[in-house]
Amino acid sequence: MGRNDLRLLWLALQHPNRPTWLLPATLALGFFALEPFNFAIPVLGVIDDIFLLPLLLHGLAKIAVLTTLPSTSRSRDDRVVSVQ
Repeated sequence: MGRNDLRLLWLALQHPNRPTWLLPATLALGFFALEPFNFAIPVLGVIDDIFLLPLLLHGLAKIAVLTTLPSTSRSRDDRVVSVQ
């Protein structure tokens, strides 16, 4: 699942309709993966690398894909239809 999330995040970063917050959020996630707790307190570093980091990566990839979708691919229920 992590490989697929990384691939989706990479594709979303290269998409021309990507949101402006996506690149800083991806960089913050990368810095979180290399935080000092991984070196100072090994047990805490293992816990966040095993559980928290994949969860954050999956969430960021899902949000990135949903926000880069063009509005034409959304369902017809989202559109407001005016009847005269």
